[in-house]
Amino acid sequence: MTERRGRGRGQAAAAGPTTFRAGCGREWVLASAEADLAYTEQAFPECPVCPHRVEPEGGPPFCTLRPVDAPHPFAALAGLKLPE
Repeated sequence: MTERRGRGRGQAAAAGPTTFRAGCGREWVLASAEADLAYTEQAFPECPVCPHRVEPEGGPPFCTLRPVDAPHPFAALAGLKLPE
């Protein structure tokens, strides 16, 4: 599992046990304060055809693991009101 870094300016957050969930529903408990992690191992039989798999150009495929209590990344868009 590879953590995605992004705190900037040397900021460090306390890393406590956090339960992360993949798109497939699998969960991992890890000591991390990151907002999400990139799961690059792809060790499960369904990983190659998983709809949550991301295949970036020039990099290994990965699945994003998010804390179980985190809102969906697009949840804020649900309340978006477009100008009339």
